[in-house]
Amino acid sequence: MERGARAGLELTADPLHSGLQRLITDLNRLYRERPALHRHDFEPAGFEWIDCHDATQSVASYLRKAGERFMAGVLNFTPVPRHGYRIGVPAAGVYLEILNSDSRHYGGSDVGNFGRIVSEPVPWMGKPHSLIVNLPPLGALILDPGESAGRP
Repeated sequence: MERGARAGLELTADPLHSGLQRLITDLNRLYRERPALHRHDFEPAGFEWIDCHDATQSVASYLRKAGERFMAGVLNFTPVPRHGYRIGVPAAGVYLEILNSDSRHYGGSDVGNFGRIVSEPVPWMGKPHSLIVNLPPLGALILDPGESAGRP
């Protein structure tokens, strides 16, 4: 076996390396399967900031869109978990946490939202509804309202 191939096998045996490999695999799968994440990649219609001004807490949130369908992304750029962080969303519903980069599946600490968040009819950040989320340290969440978007 070549030295480079042997080194590659040794790296994937490390739980952190294999966790990162699983994260990239899951990100690629989501990108392929969810049109809101890719349909309008190079068009303004495919992206909207929810909030890009929270420099105090170093959090950014955005929407990816394909027609009426959308998904929300939330990024925490600090090593401090943010519990009870509110973001605005355009529709009522049950939002599924379809990706949490801090999941134990990827070698993280598992700070998250137990897979789902129910919106509240509290306007926030120019949106008619909002979610209270737990943000993992140095992590990213992708939230999908699925078929529940717009339903009370």
